[in-house]
Amino acid sequence: MTGSKSVKMNFEVPGQNFDRAGEASARLKKMLQHIGVPAAAIRRIAIGTYEGEINLIIHAGGGKVDAEIFPNHTVVIISDTGPGIADVKQAMQEGWSTASEEARAMGFGAGMGLPNMMNCSDKFDIQSKLGEGTTITMNFDY
Repeated sequence: MTGSKSVKMNFEVPGQNFDRAGEASARLKKMLQHIGVPAAAIRRIAIGTYEGEINLIIHAGGGKVDAEIFPNHTVVIISDTGPGIADVKQAMQEGWSTASEEARAMGFGAGMGLPNMMNCSDKFDIQSKLGEGTTITMNFDY
């Protein structure tokens, strides 16, 4: 990808629909591969985006994944109008989770989603308000 143009992608993620988990991250990954983004960066972007999708499905009743791909970085925004996060600092701790028993029985809800999103991205921002929702912005450089 050359020049200063960007490619935008937008996905709706339905809540509680585990069968569709990973659709947005898989489609984003294919676009990044098509454009020629380095494999190591694609891996980090795909992991961070997938973790965001899972959080939307488990905790928020669904939401949106918006991505903008630039020649040297990608920005992914995960947003919802769900219940919000009561204690963001606690939610960022590895292993802490409010996932349902149903989600845990399917192998989700280990409390690594937000920490993985932060660790995969070069810049991570989370804004959450109880009763209004959460927006996470991840920047990935390459």
